Amino acid sequence: MPDSFLSLALEKASVAARAAGARQKGALGSVMAVDLATDHDVKLRLDCECQELITRMLLESFPTHSVFGEEGGSAYGVTEWQWIVDPIDGTVNFFHNFPHFCSAIALQHKGETVVAVTYDPNRDELFTAVKGEGAFVNGRRLAVSSRATLREAMVSTGFSKSKEVVDQSIELVTFYGLNAQKLRMNGSAALDLAYVAAGRLDIYQERSIRLWDVAGGSLLVREAGGLIELTPYEGEPHGYTLIASNGKVPVRRWGAQ
Repeated sequence: MPDSFLSLALEKASVAARAAGARQKGALGSVMAVDLATDHDVKLRLDCECQELITRMLLESFPTHSVFGEEGGSAYGVTEWQWIVDPIDGTVNFFHNFPHFCSAIALQHKGETVVAVTYDPNRDELFTAVKGEGAFVNGRRLAVSSRATLREAMVSTGFSKSKEVVDQSIELVTFYGLNAQKLRMNGSAALDLAYVAAGRLDIYQERSIRLWDVAGGSLLVREAGGLIELTPYEGEPHGYTLIASNGKVPVRRWGAQ
């Protein structure tokens, strides 16, 4: 994998993420077309439009690659090089005009993430990583926090709205709520991972999360010196159980006594 190729991939992904982010910020607060609404989620027309924009820009530069994303695309693993895309991570936040969402793009080579880009248009923060070269935000190198005790830690979590996952997560919420300095539920997995990489959060974990939410963010955390535990979640296609941390603060696992 030539360095020049990965540098080009990072450049093109950054441009695509910024383009999608500009559309999102421009649409924030406007009346938005809803393609699908459920009790706990919403799919916006803008989700698909942003994925189409990102896909078009990436494949113009890399026509032999494929794109696998939350809003469709090719099947997972159909090409040696594949882009993993979440065009708006935090769609429900976006729909409620809550300015905490991002575009997340990762490039995988034979299933391993080698390039990551997460763009927050509200703060104009571009988080980037290339495997083996460190993690950065707007060109500034990132490092996970040095905090080592739970009582001084900032922890974030979240959970999908199935009864099983909620039941599994309540004990965790109670434990961190009572023992961490603060517990947050921010609604954007990709940004939470970027925040672990940046030292803003010390732990982020979810019982059930999808590949497109974490493919790039996991690389950001590793390249910033943190730890990632990513375990397949049975019965959920491309689903995982995730623990991301600075590697110093002890984590609480589901079902621990």
